[in-house]
Parts: sequence; structure tokens; C-alpha cells
Amino acid sequence: METNKLQASVSSFLNQHPKDSFTAEEIFQQLNLEGASVFNILVKELAIMERSNRVHITEQGKFTLPIQSNQQLVHGVFHANDRGFGFVAVDPEVPDIYISEDHTAFALNQDEVDVRITRAAKPGDDKGPEGVVTKVTDRHFTQAVGVFQAAADPENGVIGEIELKDKKLASYHFDVLASGIKPQNGAVITAEVTQYPNLKHPKLMAGLAVETIGFKDDPGVDILQVIYQHEVPYEFPDDVKEEIKSIPETVTDAEKAGRKDLTSETVVTIDGDDSKDFDDAVGVYKMANGHYHLSVNIADVSHYVKEGSPLDHEAYRRSTSVYLTDRVVPMLPRKLSNGICSLNPNVERLTMTCEMEMDEEGKVVQHKIYPSVIKSDARMTYSDVNKILEAHDENTRARYADLVPMFETMAELHKILLKRRKRRGAIEFDDNEAEIIVDETGHPIDIKVRVRGTSERMIESFMLAANETVAQHYSELKVPFLYRVHETPDSERMLSFFEFLTNFGYSVKGSSKNIKPKMLQSVLKQVAGSKEETMISVMMLRSMKQAKYSEDSLGHFGLAAQYYTHFTSPIRRYPDMFVHRLIRHYAQDGIGEESKAQYVDRIPEVAEHTSKLERRGIDTERDVDGMKKAEYMGDHIGEEFKAVVSSVMKFGLFVELDNTVEGLVHISQMKDDYYEYVENQLALVGRNTHRTYQIGQELEVKLIRVDKDQSEVDFALLHPEKTPTSEIQLPPRQFRNSGNFKSGNRQGSRNKNFHKKSTSTYRNNSAKKFHSTNSHKATSTSKTYDRKK
Repeated sequence: METNKLQASVSSFLNQHPKDSFTAEEIFQQLNLEGASVFNILVKELAIMERSNRVHITEQGKFTLPIQSNQQLVHGVFHANDRGFGFVAVDPEVPDIYISEDHTAFALNQDEVDVRITRAAKPGDDKGPEGVVTKVTDRHFTQAVGVFQAAADPENGVIGEIELKDKKLASYHFDVLASGIKPQNGAVITAEVTQYPNLKHPKLMAGLAVETIGFKDDPGVDILQVIYQHEVPYEFPDDVKEEIKSIPETVTDAEKAGRKDLTSETVVTIDGDDSKDFDDAVGVYKMANGHYHLSVNIADVSHYVKEGSPLDHEAYRRSTSVYLTDRVVPMLPRKLSNGICSLNPNVERLTMTCEMEMDEEGKVVQHKIYPSVIKSDARMTYSDVNKILEAHDENTRARYADLVPMFETMAELHKILLKRRKRRGAIEFDDNEAEIIVDETGHPIDIKVRVRGTSERMIESFMLAANETVAQHYSELKVPFLYRVHETPDSERMLSFFEFLTNFGYSVKGSSKNIKPKMLQSVLKQVAGSKEETMISVMMLRSMKQAKYSEDSLGHFGLAAQYYTHFTSPIRRYPDMFVHRLIRHYAQDGIGEESKAQYVDRIPEVAEHTSKLERRGIDTERDVDGMKKAEYMGDHIGEEFKAVVSSVMKFGLFVELDNTVEGLVHISQMKDDYYEYVENQLALVGRNTHRTYQIGQELEVKLIRVDKDQSEVDFALLHPEKTPTSEIQLPPRQFRNSGNFKSGNRQGSRNKNFHKKSTSTYRNNSAKKFHSTNSHKATSTSKTYDRKK
């Protein structure tokens, strides 16, 4: 064994047992070493490591780690890089801890780990803290999914292997053991992981085949494979199927007792053309005093999903519906989501109503929150309402003549609410949302960009108003409650963003230590229409935090809202249903100490769990979108496209087509010059020509390669001679970062903006999309830092 590898093995072993000490013989045995000569080498290497303070010899002559007084143990989540090293995220407020390849303790991506910090971050230094993983406390990767390849000659209890698609696992081999089911060659299977990498087999995993979910070329199996990879529950268990049999298909008289009867009031649902579940119905009219009356009626799912029932446990396990191209993995069985809980037209439905009286400026002056019964007057679509309000289509207006006046009043109120949000500083990011059209086999044949019209924005305004009103009501009651929060950005990140703005001649009034939404709103106003607008919007997004659920009413920075919750989508989000449950609880049991104590411990658990599973759903949706977009582009290799630079990295450019497909122009394809990355300008600049590429820049590209399995789309640049030049200064050669790329030769480097992300990670998840979601109801800001409906 090479001495450097032997020392690394010793360090790795001791790091896994930081509180223990071992004799040389014990280390020899634990490393599975053999031979007297190897033992002698080990003793010599231990002596060398002791002299360099990499190990410590105890009074009993045993070897252990030299724990220093300034070192500490922390717990976090490991984020692997496909080149071997990784980072551990401990707290959003502190830099991630760099872990070298020799000190990962064989942790895999997303594993929870204990880490010993060996080098603390120094103020003013770009390098973050460094550490060693001492223990993997919880494995994230417990189920392997992939195509089974049978072994030609099964031996040692191994019947075949699974090819792992995840690039962070691409260097690992996964053996399928004989003690599980015996799948057919070419079957897509799931396998329970029973063996993880270790000192003896650092790149080997193994497990038992559990289930065959289809075959490689079966229609729809590609999406099903992604679902299983993310461990999204797909089939409802038997006890849930049994429970829903007893749920009625119509509202009974007994269920209406104690509810306000709103069946005579005019309310409608407004959703997408292809929507099948409707969880909100709205009604608006002008009051005699000149105020507006807004009624937001939300399906009372919590009435049917009883706390502690099998249905409740399963909804909590899923936490959210997941929308995937040609299918939905619902949070609730379709008997509820498309049936009794869906606010279908002309039938009675149980709802939870937030009734608001708003003045001429959109301020809520009175409100009521109560259980109700409604009967929707019409199932409206966004497209039809837009025809009424924007196109003034005579046929559509005639078809809904009785409702047109209400829609016009809705539009009037929406403009008032939008103006009010802007006035207080709400930050609006416009972003395209794609709809992938597939044929009967699941193959994508088109990608359409959804354009948000008045009706989409109008419903967004009404849902926001209800969410804010409910949140404020229960916050002021000072009772335990579940909130949707978007915290104030970190001051250091904002300072870096403000410094970035100065490169383009923009300034921000105010301090980075006291950030207000209006400050960032003013930035967007300043850059609107400029060539750097896209780039600055991206950097602003990078500087903001991610929305989450919390037991604390911390407000919503992006919406400039002091109070915010999720009340309006209980069919597809567990937090909304849980909020309804809390509303019912306080209405029935009061707000005394005993009543408040019932949920005080439960709410933080729900907040943490649903925030985590929301991200799982987003990742699943993003992976399917990336895969299907790559598959669609596979039919267009060799074609030329107009594109816009969406992100600039050391290794190349990410570009986005008009149809929202993103791909990479690797720096090896930029052969007209040697390009260097200028970090403070987010630019690639040619050393000789000074041709410059930055975010938001238009260019022409040719599609050269597609890999559906890895969701990779690669382009080559066309007409580099048309690229504008700049006066951006390149750093002196002696200070240039070694991480540049030339002619396809990549030299890796650590960089604070390269944290946790490698070329493969960014390919279909560029910085622009850090917080993107595929919201059921398209909203501009939901594509950035929240899902608002």
C-alpha cells in the first residue's frame, strides 16, 4: 500500500472514532491489512504522523486524534461533489465546512454527519472553515433505483448490478445481492441498501432487490424512476384505501350543522384549463360604502382528514402534491382531491371562508374566518377570464354575461391590491414557466411557455390577501400557529450584493445591516430594461433566503408582509390543511392555556417536516422537467437556436432558449480565445480579444449533445466574432486563479461561489433557478422564493 494512502486510511479511521485510542496492532486489524512487512510500514507511518501532529500517542502508547482546544464538533448535512470532496451545511447563517476527499468518512450526498472543525474561517478570507467527518449519523441514500443488469456469472452472492444515474454516485458500483427478489435483465428496480462504502471497499455499495417498477423502455417508467429515486410515496396504503370508502361523495345535512350557508352567494373557481381539483372559490362585490367585499372560500379538507387517522398519517408523509409533466402524485386520494374536496360547480361543498372588507386602498378593515357551505356558480379558466378582461372577446363575455360585472370588479380590486403591495415594497420577479407537452407514450413533442395574464395575477392577489389576513388574526391572538416565513437576507450577503451593484454604477440607499424590501424593489426599478437586469436579478435571488414554515410569525420579506401563512391550498399542501385544523381547534376549544398547550409542541415538528418535504417535491419536479426537456431536445441535435446567457461559471456559460430549456456551453467549446472568469463581474473575458460574456446577453448556439439520463444539454457557440468586447480588467497573471479552463482541460479550484456545486450540479440547476418551483397556480414570485397560493 502506498504510504500516502496508508496515512489517509489511518486518518479516516481515527476520524470515525475521535474519542477512542488504538494500538498499532488494533489499527492494523481494523484496516484489514495483511503481512509483517505492511505492519512495519504502518508503524513507521504512525511515527511520521505523530511528528507532524496528525496523531497523538497516549500515555498507554495508543494512537488517537490530536484534539486541539480551538476545535469543535458540529452536526450538519454533507453535500458531495462528484470529484470526491464535499461541504457540510450546519446553519444557513454560517459558511459551509469544506471536507477533503480523504476526510469524508465515506459520507454520501445528503447524509447527516458529525464534523470536527480543523480550521476555522478567518475574517476577510475567502476560504471557509475546513473539517473532517467523524461519523455518519443518518444515511440519506437508503434506496437505490435503476436498471438491473444481470451478471453473466453470478458469484459471491451477487446476481447483478444497478447503474446509478446520480452523478454524485457515478463513481460507485452497486451490487445486487442474491437474497432479494430475482429481477429480469433490463428491469427498473428498487433495492434496499445494506452495504455502504468502507475502508476495504471505498467505492462499493450493495443491497437487496425489493421491487420491479417496470422495464427500461416502458412508457412512463422514466418518470416513475425519478419518483422512486426521491422516495416520493406513489401508492396509497391499504388502510387509507379502506378509510376513504366511508367518506361520503356528497355533503350531508349533518355536516352542514354549525356552518354559515353561503350557497346563495356568487362565487367561482378560476384555474388552469387542465386543472381537475379546485380548492378555492372567490367572490367580489362593491359595497354600499364604496368598499370591496372579498370572499375567499377554501375547501375544508381537514373536515375529512381526521387528525391521527391513516389518511392523516399518509398526507403528512407526503406533505405535498408533486406535479410531473403528464401526471400528479397527489397528497390525497383522488376521491377527495377530485371529488368531495374539490369545489366543483353547482354542488354543495364544505369550505373554510376568509371574508374581508377592504377600503379604497386595499386595506382590510374588517374580516371574519369561519366554516361554511358554498355552491360554486362556474368553473372558470384563466384563459376565459383573460378573454373577458383583456381581449374583451364578445362570445366569451356573452357566454358568462351574468358574471362579467363581478370579473370586472375583481380586476379593479386586484389593481388596488397590487399597487398596495408595491407601495409597501413587495419584490416581484417575472419568470417564464414551461408546460411540456407529451404524446401517448410520454415522449415530449412540444414545450409551451405559459404567459401570466390578469386572471392569474388576480387570483394571486386574492390568495395573498387571505393568507395575510389569517396569519395576522392568529398572530394577534398570540396562540400557537403555523406560519410561512421568508426571513430578512443576511447582512454579509447583502453587502456583497451591494458591492456587486457598484460595478455597474448602481447604488442602494440604506444599510446592508438593516435591509428593507423597498431597498431591493428600488434596485429592480433602477435596472429595469437594462442589459444587466437579468444578471442583477439573479444575484439578488442568490442573496436572499429560502421561504419555509415556522412556528414563529417572522413575516415574509419578499412580499413585504408582516404576517403570512399558507391557508389556501389544503388539497395539495399539508401545512394549509393543518392551519385549517388549528382554526377549527381555537374556534371550538377557545384560546385558553389548556387549548394553546395542545399544539405548542406539535407545530415546530410540522414546520420542519413539511419544509423538508416541500424541497423534496421541488427537487423531484425539477429533475423530471430537466429530463423531459433534455429528451425533447434530443430530437433537435444539430439545430441552431437563439439563446440568452442565464449564468456564467468558470467552466462555461449556461444559456436559456426561448422555450426555457437550459444548457451548457462548456469553455472547451469557446475556442476563439482563452477565457478567464472575472468573479466580481460574473463574466468570462477573452484574454486576447476581450470578448465578454455576461448574464442576460443574447447569442446564437448550436445543439451538439444531449444526455437524457443525466438531463444534460450541451451547446456550441456560433459567431463569436459578434460578441461585444468590454473594458473589464483581467487580474495580473501571477494572481490568476488556477481554476480556469482551456481547450477542455479542467483544473479544479475551490471558490466561495463554487460551494457545493460542480459542473454536473449546475447543468440543469443554474444559479438562476436556486429557489424555483413548479407552482400549481403560476405566480411570478412563487418561481423565486415562495409558493404563494
